Amino acid sequence: MDLTLYGLKNCDTCRKALKALSSAGHTVTYIDVRADGVDTDKLAEFHTTFGDALTNTRSTTWRGLSDAERQTPALQLLQTHPTLMKRPVIEGADAPTLGWGKDIPALYGL
Repeated sequence: MDLTLYGLKNCDTCRKALKALSSAGHTVTYIDVRADGVDTDKLAEFHTTFGDALTNTRSTTWRGLSDAERQTPALQLLQTHPTLMKRPVIEGADAPTLGWGKDIPALYGL
């Protein structure tokens, strides 16, 4: 299955997901949200699918924002600071998935 993984190259969870998916024979296109960015329409699609869960409020980027910046609408905040996106977001199955929890690998045959 051809998949697209949106993440950060220095994120352990993203590297773990990429390795597992590739080892299982999937063709994975990796998009680094910091280096490559995320298309505005794609980001809006992810926000529609995942809502506020798409924003990683435990990240160092989030902790570095002022209270006023945190009040910015989530989609606008994610466009300005793509590293706030919870990751990985993986496309290629029936619907995009968010994170790499216990249930996600099974969706990709792992």
